[in-house]
Amino acid sequence: MSPFQEMLQNQTVLSEFILQGFPGSAELQKYLFVPILLMYILTVTGNILIIFIITHDPHLHNPMYFFLGNFSFLEIFYVTTLSPKMLANFLAERRAICFYCCITQAFFHFLLGATEFCLLASMSFDRYIAICNPLYYSVIMNRTLCLQLAVGSWLGGFFTVIVQTILICQLPFCGPNLINHFYCDVTPLLSLACADTHFLEQMVLVGSALLLFSSFFFTAISYIFIISTILQIPSSSGRQKAFSTCVAHLTVVSIQYGTVMFMYVKPKANSALEVNKVVSVLNTVITPLLNPFIYTLRNKDVKEALKKAANIKKHISL
Repeated sequence: MSPFQEMLQNQTVLSEFILQGFPGSAELQKYLFVPILLMYILTVTGNILIIFIITHDPHLHNPMYFFLGNFSFLEIFYVTTLSPKMLANFLAERRAICFYCCITQAFFHFLLGATEFCLLASMSFDRYIAICNPLYYSVIMNRTLCLQLAVGSWLGGFFTVIVQTILICQLPFCGPNLINHFYCDVTPLLSLACADTHFLEQMVLVGSALLLFSSFFFTAISYIFIISTILQIPSSSGRQKAFSTCVAHLTVVSIQYGTVMFMYVKPKANSALEVNKVVSVLNTVITPLLNPFIYTLRNKDVKEALKKAANIKKHISL
């Protein structure tokens, strides 16, 4: 056993946590199983379909859809981090999760979530170059830069959560073990530690705020230039065409930042875990379900690729 594992074993008395889940009786929560399951299946299927279309249609092999494919990949694993355990708990008599499973779930949930915001900022930069500097788009947004932005998004998410996760692992947990949430969220988890967690709570708050506001600031600046450029286009059809390439991304950005900023960047005195649970459902279940529809229904190229794929499948079956 490594020294790090021995330290964790000495400090951690609890071997598992109990997830309280949603408010209401056990019978009421069982009725949530089918709609959550359907939403999970639709989310995974929709994002897999987007990745498949982008991969197999040569017309979509450009930076915009490269980032969209990466975003869909993230969404699949983001919902998979929480939904299967949530579904199992709807039917379980005892909603237990082991200590290390809880820490792992919290780590990947926030890693993938933080990476998504970095990736959304990268996507806004791509739209900025496409609209504000169209003549240099292929030169600036080359394959190397796209890969660097994608890898940088992962690294940004990783370094945002890794230090916090290591410090949470070192906290002593000696009881009680009831987490007032349907997954291992940091705030209710820290409330169970048998130690002063004020510094760590502030660290989580500052880390979340820095990531959210820096990525939001970068995205907002990009869209200020984008909107300014669009307004200078003389024809209304040209303005509409330019804006149509951004509307899906702008819609997703609004939903993502709105829900997460409400959950994690707010004064502690105004926090309400029951309200957070409702907002968490929007962020972890509803929003990932909406994203594939937002990008397909508002994107002409993706719709054309879907029609083409459907026609090919129809001819093959005939």
